[in-house]
Amino acid sequence: MTTIRPFTCDDLFKFNNVNLDPLTETYGLPFYLQYLAHWPEYFQIAESPTGEVMGYIMGKAEGHNELWHGHVTALTVAPEYRRLGLAAKLMNSLEEISERKHCYFVDLFVRVSNEVAVEMYRGLGYTVYRRVIEYYSGGVDEDAFDMRKALSRDKEKKSVIPLPHPVRPEELE
Repeated sequence: MTTIRPFTCDDLFKFNNVNLDPLTETYGLPFYLQYLAHWPEYFQIAESPTGEVMGYIMGKAEGHNELWHGHVTALTVAPEYRRLGLAAKLMNSLEEISERKHCYFVDLFVRVSNEVAVEMYRGLGYTVYRRVIEYYSGGVDEDAFDMRKALSRDKEKKSVIPLPHPVRPEELE
């Protein structure tokens, strides 16, 4: 039985098994603590019955007017717990929080080369809104897809109409 619960400061000492995956973006402790302080409801963990961290999601609400949205900053599941639906459960939880906050959509960035993740997000109802050129850096620059899913407040689904051309990171609003 998996438990989805709020992330706590103590979890920072237990989630290395998840963060060591090469496709997982890792950050410094101050970054995690900032999210925990500002958007605690968006920072959740999937935990096994033995207390092992199976995965986590970290996000926030940002923007204004029709750009008010939930954002997935990080979603990762430990390799040994993949293909069990944990990522979908964590995403569903973040979407529900975003609905309660009256967001118009949820967005996320994913490496173009991470085909498994792109297909998972498509299966959850996300579409590619735009391509961001060289979004990821660190030796080999890589493009990202900005993927979005409209929420109930966006009745006309304006937030997910794809842009016809790619953008650069400095052009992101």
